[in-house]
Amino acid sequence: MKLHEYQAKRRFADAGIPVPTFELVETPEAAVEAAEGIGYPVAVKAQVKVGGRGKAGGIEIANSAEDVRAATDRILGMDLKGYTVDQVLIEEGVDFATELYVGVTMDRTAGRPVAMVSTEGGVDIEEVAARDPDAIAREYVDPAFGLHHYQARRAVYGAGVDREVASDVAAVLHTLYGLFESSDGADAEINPLMVTNDDEVIAADAVFNIDEDALFRHADLAELEDERHEDPLEQKAADYGFDYVRLDGNVGIIGNGAGLVMTTLDLVDHYGGTPANFLDVGGGAKAARIANALDMVFSDDNVESVVFNIFGGITRGDEVARGINEALSTFDEVPKPVTVRLAGTNAAEGMEILDTSLVTVEDTLEAAVQDAVAAAQEVTA
Repeated sequence: MKLHEYQAKRRFADAGIPVPTFELVETPEAAVEAAEGIGYPVAVKAQVKVGGRGKAGGIEIANSAEDVRAATDRILGMDLKGYTVDQVLIEEGVDFATELYVGVTMDRTAGRPVAMVSTEGGVDIEEVAARDPDAIAREYVDPAFGLHHYQARRAVYGAGVDREVASDVAAVLHTLYGLFESSDGADAEINPLMVTNDDEVIAADAVFNIDEDALFRHADLAELEDERHEDPLEQKAADYGFDYVRLDGNVGIIGNGAGLVMTTLDLVDHYGGTPANFLDVGGGAKAARIANALDMVFSDDNVESVVFNIFGGITRGDEVARGINEALSTFDEVPKPVTVRLAGTNAAEGMEILDTSLVTVEDTLEAAVQDAVAAAQEVTA
């Protein structure tokens, strides 16, 4: 679950991390009143759960009441990466000398949390990692013991942070890890962590994402969920009970079992395609569940083709085939090309049941993926 910036900053401030004075508003009039109370200059910041708000026009600096009113009027109601802005943050301007990055996330390869520091704050950390991996200092954390103070200091000094503020930055990183751990965090970032000319450190931005599977332990965090700003497809996946992750490609992927779906994603990439999603329908999938999965993938405007990869254990191939036929027969014309590979329990029966006027059937996963990739590329060519 992603928190809004203002929600994350309240959590950070409560834990002792310095943040600018801010107020959440929903009208230009309230924005001017908030700015007058805070003092100029102020930042007017769209509150949507996406990155790159500044580049997209969702953040403006205002030096007067007229500027605040105009900026708020422009930002409220704008479409920002698919989300409508209905709240803005009026925030104290920070006169900074340098910008840093500090963050904590899970390193899936290492199988443990990693704390990170970089002197290249204010830009996407992914860009920094791709351009110059050595610009990010990392400390891997044993979750049984947490982030030691010496590790926080080592990360800060390793990143090349000025000694005048190194201890304060290390304290922020240590506190950030504590919040990440105690809240079952998935990601916690401050980008940028601003350093003022007076050597004060202030969290000018805040990202805090919580593991949704742990929300039963955090009633206070669960109450912060704002479904208005959630991805509608991810909401639909939750309603259907699917494990789903939306990606940025155009080949829709449906499978039963996380490993099988991951293999399909890798093969799509291997054959020159780009996956549009991770969608695991789980074991024992019945016809109705398969129909729901197709509804999910067809609802993604980015999808140009779909590949089904089903290996039957407790899942029966004939049930899957019936679900595919039932779902596709409801359309006057199938929205996107669908390729199916069935193997395992009742796979032969399923292959016979599949309506080949609606889908393409392949005997191997490799052939099915190649067919789906080619179909997507044909549309975008």
